[in-house]
Amino acid sequence: YLRNVSFSYPARPKSQILNNFSLQIKAGQTIALVGPSGAGKTTIFQLLMRFYEPEKGSILIDNVKINTLLKSDLRKSFALVPQEPVIFAMNAMENIRFSKPNAVDQEVREAAKAADAHDFISKLPDGYRTDLGERGITLSGGQRQRIAIARAILRDSPILLLDEATSALDSVSERSVQMAVEKLSESRTTIIIAHRLSTVKKADRIVVMESGIIKAIGTHKELVAQGGLYSQFANMQFT
Repeated sequence: YLRNVSFSYPARPKSQILNNFSLQIKAGQTIALVGPSGAGKTTIFQLLMRFYEPEKGSILIDNVKINTLLKSDLRKSFALVPQEPVIFAMNAMENIRFSKPNAVDQEVREAAKAADAHDFISKLPDGYRTDLGERGITLSGGQRQRIAIARAILRDSPILLLDEATSALDSVSERSVQMAVEKLSESRTTIIIAHRLSTVKKADRIVVMESGIIKAIGTHKELVAQGGLYSQFANMQFT
């Protein structure tokens, strides 16, 4: 629950990114954040994980203010799939295990299967023991994303954060990653930042943001019917 949150980045104190922002998210829901660049979508993720602190207002998880928790404990609640996942110069097994260092090999393989990554990993020269190269140079964009999703599945946190997870992918890779994301979202609270309509249409609620405030909240059908910013966004995607 983000309650009356206001925030400006320290380097730009006069430029308010969030302005008295309030949003309540029910456990198990999938919420999509939509809006133009600079609307404050990524800032919400940064505040949730306490990379920054709000200037005003509070953020609560299960009625507990997050600033009363140790950052290390708080961040265990989140699994993040970023737009550009970091792939380390180590093998596929260790890249996935990074999110849960004590996981056994079978757990890693099960996470890869759930992320639709097992097949392509198995076809690598040394399977799971294949070194993926610096920044995953040997993998395609879709494969890197599925490694990141496998990490999130292995981490098994109650809150999933997806930051433009399919924005840079071709349509074939996007479908594969989207299926993995849908599996991952089951029984978890999921917050998605997305520009692609295909990513947000299935969300329980879509939050339309602009200049740090909420312009509208609803389902895809409701928001298209209302017109306004989301309807423009949807029309651009279809054309």
